[in-house]
Amino acid sequence: MTSMPQNIKPLIWGAVVGSVLTMIVGFSYGGWTTSGTAARLAKQEADAAVTTALVPLCIAQSKADRAVLKKMGELKALTSSYDQRDFVTKTGWATVPGNENPNSDVAQACADALLKTASK
Repeated sequence: MTSMPQNIKPLIWGAVVGSVLTMIVGFSYGGWTTSGTAARLAKQEADAAVTTALVPLCIAQSKADRAVLKKMGELKALTSSYDQRDFVTKTGWATVPGNENPNSDVAQACADALLKTASK
């Protein structure tokens, strides 16, 4: 077996260490992401956009409800955000027309928006 020239071994180690450092810096500070991370972030952004788009519909459905004053009084009496979200879900305000089930993220955002406007 032939031996490597003396200057090749440090060159190979330098390339290996440089590659590892480049990856560490790139993923930590350079904004690089894996496809899994990118997909997860895209889903979160899409969910947030859908929620934002559907909150006005929820508010409109609450205003169209004949018992809105009574229900708003009940909603204001609830202190837990979980209970508020559950209440809006049960009223049907967070159910998009054409769907059978309400959206819990929309219900939470709608409850927050309704309570904010009711306190003004």
